[in-house]
This record gives sequence, C-alpha cells and structure tokens, in this order.
Amino acid sequence: MNKAAQPLPMRIKLANGFGSVAFGVKDNGFSVFLLTFYNLVLGMEAWLVSVALVTALLVDAFVDPLLGNLSDRTYTRWGRRLPWLYIAPIPLGIAWYFLWSPPVDGPPSFWLLLGMAILIRLLLSACEVPSVALVPELTRDYDERTTLFRYRYLFGWTGGLAILFLAYNVFLRDGLLNRDGYVLYGVVGAAMIVITTLVSAVGQHSRVAHYPDSRPPPFSWRGAFAEIKEAFAERAFLILSAGAVAAYVSQGMTFALSNYLYYFVWEFDESALAIYPFILFASVVIVFLTLSGLHRRFGKAKVATVTTMLSMASWLTPYGLRLLGLWPEVGSDISTALLFAFVLVSNTFGVMVMVSASSMVAEIVEAFEEKTGRRAEGSFYSGNWFMQKCATGLGILAAGLIVSLSGLPSNAQPGAVAAPIIDSLIVQYCLVVTIAGLISAFWLARFPIAREDHEARLAALDSAARADPDAHALMP
Repeated sequence: MNKAAQPLPMRIKLANGFGSVAFGVKDNGFSVFLLTFYNLVLGMEAWLVSVALVTALLVDAFVDPLLGNLSDRTYTRWGRRLPWLYIAPIPLGIAWYFLWSPPVDGPPSFWLLLGMAILIRLLLSACEVPSVALVPELTRDYDERTTLFRYRYLFGWTGGLAILFLAYNVFLRDGLLNRDGYVLYGVVGAAMIVITTLVSAVGQHSRVAHYPDSRPPPFSWRGAFAEIKEAFAERAFLILSAGAVAAYVSQGMTFALSNYLYYFVWEFDESALAIYPFILFASVVIVFLTLSGLHRRFGKAKVATVTTMLSMASWLTPYGLRLLGLWPEVGSDISTALLFAFVLVSNTFGVMVMVSASSMVAEIVEAFEEKTGRRAEGSFYSGNWFMQKCATGLGILAAGLIVSLSGLPSNAQPGAVAAPIIDSLIVQYCLVVTIAGLISAFWLARFPIAREDHEARLAALDSAARADPDAHALMP
C-alpha cells in the first residue's frame, strides 16, 4: 500500500514538526536581537545593520527556488530530502555561533555582517525547504497535511519563544548590552539548531529513506529555471501568492515596528514584556487544538479568508479606540491586560492564516503533477518562501518609512513623545494593515482547490498509476 495514503504515526508527526525549531530560533535572533547586538553592543551604525539584513533577506529569497529545485532533483538511497537535513545543520550551527561572537575587535564591517547573514539564511533554507517539502511526501490526505503544519508551527513558535524567554531571563538578565550574554545566546541557539534538525531527520529516516520512484534528469541551470518558471506559473500558486504577499508585508512591517508599538504607543514596562511571549505561545496552542476541526468543517481557503479578516479587525480595534479616546490610560495595568486580550485573539487568527496557507501549498503539488506528470514540492515551498521573504523586505521598508513620516525623534523616550507624532504613526500603520488585510482576504477566498477537488485529483492520479505504473511515478 502507498505509504503516503496511510495514516501517519505520531512519531512521524512529532519528528517532522521538531525540525522547525531551527527556524524559530533563527527568526527570534534576526527579528528581535540582531539589530540591538550589532548596533548598541558592537557599535555598528543602525542603518548599516538594517541594510545588511534586508540585503541578505533578498539574496536568500532569490536563491531559495534553486535550493528547492536541487532538493527535488536529489536522488539517493536516503531519498530527496534527508541528505540535506543531515549535512546542512552542522555548518549552520557553527555560522550561528560566530554571528553572535564575531572574530573582530571593534565594530564589525558591513561586509562581514552581510556575509554571515547570507550564509546563515542559505544554510537555514537548506534545512527548512527540504524539511517542509517532506509534508506532501509524507501524506496526501487533506487533513493530515494540516496536522503536520500544526506541529511545525507549534514547534517553530515554541523554539523561538523558548530562546526569547532564556534571553530575557538568563542570558541578558544583567541588561541588553551584556556582550557575554549574547555569546551564550549564540551557543545555546546553535545547539538547538543542530540537535533538533538532526533528531528530526533521524525520526523520519525509516519513513522516507529510499530511492525515489523515478530518477530526475541531472541538474542544469536552464532546466532548473525552466521548472521554476513552470511551477510559478501554476494558477493556484499565483492566487495563493497574491494573498500571501499582502499578509507577509503586514507581518514584516509589524515585526519591524514592534518595539515602537509596544514602547511608544502602549508604553510597556519590563513586566509586560516578560509576559508577552506567554501570550503568543497561548495563541499558538489554541491554533494547534482547534484548526484541524475548522478545516474539516469549512475547508482551508474559507478558514484562511475569514481568519484574515478577524485577525485584522481584532488587531486594529485597540488602535482605533486609542485614537478615539476610548481606551484606558496607556501604560496602566488595565490597558496592558486589555491589549494582551486583543493580541491573544488577533495572533490566534493570524497563525491560523499562516498554517492554512502553508497547508494549501501542498494541494498545489498534485495539481502540478496532474498537469505535468512531475512532483515539485521543493520548488513550490521554496517559491512560497521567495514570496514571503520579498514581502517581508517590503514590510521592513514600509516600517522605516512610517517612522520617518511620523516624525518620531531618534532619541525619543516612551511617554515623552508628542501626541500628534504617536497618532500619525498609528494612522499610517493601521492604514497599511487594513489595505494589506483586504487584499490578502480577497485572493485567499479565490484559491481554486477545495477538499473535493483535491480528493478527485488523487483518485484520478491513482487510477492512472494503476493503468500504467511505469508512466506514473507516485510517491512511495
């Protein structure tokens, strides 16, 4: 019997999900601490750090599709994905350590930071693209794919929030400018990346370690770009990408503005920042427990569309009430508690959107296979990352533009910024969030593959394979 048609053992679900811890660790470092470390601790100019990070992000985005194509073409007795998961994490862990312990005296150069950032992003992609591309290989079931992504997001967020908690409460408890704390942060992060990726690979080895049913042609630049172009032209992928781009622009902008929003708009203190990771973790647990039932009842596209609107509405409500003068005193306990309630609801719906969209990519694989006779999991998921990273870069640029247009002083202190400046920042930010949310919901609602379409396609592919096994190579 086709393994991809069988129910997945729990150990496989856990092993696949465990591999996303590395992504969570990387995301935490790049999003939260890297600018602070290189600017305030090592003395680099903040704008140089930001340019290096955005440049590395864009380089990585353009290389990802090639990595995905190479992953699709890998042909070994350990399958297409496992060799990458065994080889890439060790150099990734070493590079991660040196990112937080650069071998220089004084401020690092722009080129050193750029080179390390690009290397880490490429090595992380060499782990994450094959890992996530295993999802449609492991199962063809519409709901099981959602389950796998539930585990991936749960472990990814857990890894990121765990290292965040350790950073604030252990490594940097003597202050954000403690260089020795960042060294320890790098050591523990490197260990988490290497160990979790290797354990994930070993845990899935018995399930996926075999030669693919058909041997792909050897890699060539012309062939790679032709296949990437063909995959990117798939109608369902273009529709999903249009919705995802808008969502990731909003997410990238929000991450880049998070310190401004929580320090200047909501005036969080240290106790609030200590609680914040637990609020986010609670939202991910809620998604893990509820999303599969929602997908079974309503389908992935409808869930993604509705939760996009609900996430946007619940996120914007506190800002609207603040502008109208209907919000409790900013910085007070009741203000912080009420905001956390809205954050919990909004992030719950927001994570539902991301998990749903990631699972929807898997259905495109069989649509492409039906049309071309080839499977291209790596190309589609690396293409999804390409869109995500380009959109995130646009979000970061939008954040910088909003801060500049609002007139926020570079030496601003929380609670001491003029109200018109804060209001300007809020209005601009909320306007972009609204536009991005509406665009995202519009396109997600038009995703053309429902459960019935996917199951009919699987039946047609299975029927064709039985009629001519040599011409139709299905997953083992």
